[in-house]
Amino acid sequence: MKKISKLVGIVIFLLTVCSCEDFLEETPRDEISVNQFFTQPDDVRSAVNQLYGAGALTRYVSGDFQINQALGGYLSGLFTNERTERIGPAEANNLTLNGSNLDAYLFSYWRDVYQTIGRANTAIRYIPQVDELSESLSTAEANSLMAEARFFRAFNYFALVKDFGDVPLILEPFDSTEGINVPRTSTTTVYDAIVEDLQWALDNGGLVDITFSDNGYRITRGVVATTLANVEIQRAGFPVNVGAEAYQRAAAAARIVINSGQYDLIPNGGTPETSAFNVLRTSENTSEQIFAIEMDAQFKSSPYVTWSASRSGNFPGTTVDPYLAYLPGAQYIGFYNSDDDLRIQNRQLWYKSINLDGTEFPFPDGIFGPYTWFDEVALFETGRGGNNINVNLYSEVLLVAAEAIAQTEGVTEEAVGYLADVRSRASMTITRDDIVTELSTLSPDAFVQEVWKERLRELPLLFKIWPDVQRTRLFPVSTGSGEVNFVNVVGHTSPLGATFQDIHLLLPIAVTVMQRNPEITGNGY
Repeated sequence: MKKISKLVGIVIFLLTVCSCEDFLEETPRDEISVNQFFTQPDDVRSAVNQLYGAGALTRYVSGDFQINQALGGYLSGLFTNERTERIGPAEANNLTLNGSNLDAYLFSYWRDVYQTIGRANTAIRYIPQVDELSESLSTAEANSLMAEARFFRAFNYFALVKDFGDVPLILEPFDSTEGINVPRTSTTTVYDAIVEDLQWALDNGGLVDITFSDNGYRITRGVVATTLANVEIQRAGFPVNVGAEAYQRAAAAARIVINSGQYDLIPNGGTPETSAFNVLRTSENTSEQIFAIEMDAQFKSSPYVTWSASRSGNFPGTTVDPYLAYLPGAQYIGFYNSDDDLRIQNRQLWYKSINLDGTEFPFPDGIFGPYTWFDEVALFETGRGGNNINVNLYSEVLLVAAEAIAQTEGVTEEAVGYLADVRSRASMTITRDDIVTELSTLSPDAFVQEVWKERLRELPLLFKIWPDVQRTRLFPVSTGSGEVNFVNVVGHTSPLGATFQDIHLLLPIAVTVMQRNPEITGNGY
């Protein structure tokens, strides 16, 4: 059922004073008293419902790619966009972005995320009070609502700290305009707060250990543990460099998901159409999906409909204006072994032609599109896509576990098995046993690099490439079909001819943000 999107679509939540959006506004407005609003269980339920699909999650579903999750792919130069007239991708490809030419997009992103954090802060403060005042809100439900609110606060801060580094850490709602201009907080401290929220949700929230879809598209224990694993693997590296402790915590969080028994890799069927990658493309409720953004063609159409088709393809009869918004370049395509890797074969993870009524419509030579996002019905009939958008998949958890275990315990049978599971599913010619034999001989450093390679091939449409560059400070370079080397990113020239500098590892701060809050300084752009 499409529960959450419908709830959010009808909930009117006017708590501007509680929102961190206020410290960006020149004239903060108090539209409703929080003491008046938070008196009944439905008040806090509505407040938590408002967090679904808001803030950082909107970067997955915004109607354009100027400041979408895909921006990191553009920064890498491994991906391009046919809409070169649009602000955002071109500046990212050329590394010419700054707080002025992307001001509107960066500001709206910053504002929306802090607004969501502010609403989470308000819910976190008042849920215990409503619990004490109302017999109809059980302690168990209050804890669950608190876990959801703390999860979304952590999720949004995680997006901010990855993108901008030091950011204002605000953990209480504003009761007045006094002290509303908050300076940037160290990245280390922000990460500590993120981990504290996620750990609280795991330990005290009483969250159910079932799949996201089986839980009515509400946050589960698996969603929180997956996010915590991602947070820890990120802060293990640059710029915080927590190292072994973070890797250990990442492994522990990943094992919570793995050992729950709720998730599994989708096996390949007997035909190209029934491969795991096509099942993921066409099915919303599978054992591999951990966290997704709920879409509904009637209420909230997926923008991925237009992002999956290309002007270059000249597909006839489309109901939308197609433009391939996430176009992998030759350097990225080279990360796959074209003779063995199922993911790079036509109409799997990527595609280079479609078949309409027996006629093939190809892209120009060397052009691939994201087939995971391809929706035939929406593209050629209705113009509206209703497929949920995946945020986390089980394959990602296996790769996090493999890396974290290797970094702390060595190249164990467990770590090898997790990487082999992902790689063997994509292999058309090499057996899992042979993959295990090969991986088992590697040093920990060499094994970890194999995990990074697999993340490149398996997770590009979950937008993991740039965060991996940020945390490793290494850039992947194709040296042949399926061969990848890693070089220092700073000083390296991207496939599109732009040279990376330290400043490019973070996004610029919008000029408007700095104008509205004089305590905020820029990122060197």
